[in-house]
Amino acid sequence: MRFVTAIICAALVAACTPAPEPVTGSLPLFGDGYRFKGDICRRVGEDDFTNQFLDDAADLVGCPEDAENLGVFVIDTGAVEVARRDGYVLYSVPVR
Repeated sequence: MRFVTAIICAALVAACTPAPEPVTGSLPLFGDGYRFKGDICRRVGEDDFTNQFLDDAADLVGCPEDAENLGVFVIDTGAVEVARRDGYVLYSVPVR
């Protein structure tokens, strides 16, 4: 009987523990792709973290860390890595 009571109590305590929030990423990504529609890299908007990297002479772009051909992207665009967050590499890409 004590064993059954202990199992019921453990189940009740587990039910009261909140489930961890899923990590969905907090970068303010927007657009359908950077340079071309469908590209995996996207423009990044302003928030408390990204505002330090924004520049009127450059686009802030986020690309998944595991993306292939990031080296080609850097060479083609002149991008400079400025940070990493939420599985993305953030690049400052000059527009002038």
